[in-house]
Amino acid sequence: MLAEEVYSRLRLALMRAELLPHQRLKTRDLARSMGTSETPVREALLQLARDGAIEIKPRFYIRVRRLSLADYKDIRDIRLELEPMAAERAMSNMRGGDLERLEAFHRALVDAERRRDWATALEANRAFHFTMFEHAAMPALLQVLERLWLRVGPMLSELYPDALPHYPDGHQHEAILRALKNREAYALRMAVRLDLIEGGRNLLRRLADMEASPSRMDAVPRISPPPVALGVTDAS
Repeated sequence: MLAEEVYSRLRLALMRAELLPHQRLKTRDLARSMGTSETPVREALLQLARDGAIEIKPRFYIRVRRLSLADYKDIRDIRLELEPMAAERAMSNMRGGDLERLEAFHRALVDAERRRDWATALEANRAFHFTMFEHAAMPALLQVLERLWLRVGPMLSELYPDALPHYPDGHQHEAILRALKNREAYALRMAVRLDLIEGGRNLLRRLADMEASPSRMDAVPRISPPPVALGVTDAS
């Protein structure tokens, strides 16, 4: 169905942090940019509202939801349980070529951060994790993780440059890759958990600071949205 295609495109944009917290969406503009009528766009937006990713206030706005710090922590706690499981299940299904793809995504992430290309860094990180999760061959688990990521994705735009991930003992993606190569399940689960904890520590601090200063909540993000690609209006 056409609505499912529109939903998939918007869902991916949310997961990539291409759509930002409190960014307003216009059905007409989305339909025009996607070359479709407004009906499938409305259906897709209603599904995203049911997913908890956007907010719809009839006759006022349709906008990307901004999670509270408590909401973000709740989702992170769920991810801390489910993502190590997905990684461990994926381990036995990954071969040399699959690991090479993960290594390439990690190199792309590191290079993008060095060049301060934040949008590319976010997408490389998403691709690294979901390439691994897909190899778990657990469609239900993958669907749950996708829905969690589409809710937190817009908040990840706050990572750069003010909450840049920091890893005291080396990037946890490298620990994940070592564990996958060596077929070390416990080390893999720990590396995935530490990637979330260490990589997101500065983000938690930034979100807490923003929540303590409401005037900063609607500040213009450092990562600009792509209005041409998705037909999305500015958040102002």
